[in-house]
Amino acid sequence: MSVALLFKMAAVGILVMILGQVLKNSGKEEYSFFIGLAGLILVLSWLVPHISDLFETIENLFQLGG
Repeated sequence: MSVALLFKMAAVGILVMILGQVLKNSGKEEYSFFIGLAGLILVLSWLVPHISDLFETIENLFQLGG
């Protein structure tokens, strides 16, 4: 996992937090929820390939040892 991915995830988290607070203070809590959900889906879509690689690596490790 690269450092750039970590910075992108942090930027999305900060942006979601700021937008969520602005929307909550303006009385639009339902939009704040959807912004948070969209940020979560975006970050998970970035992480899925890395998680898949992790599982493949673990599977290969146990195949070599067994």
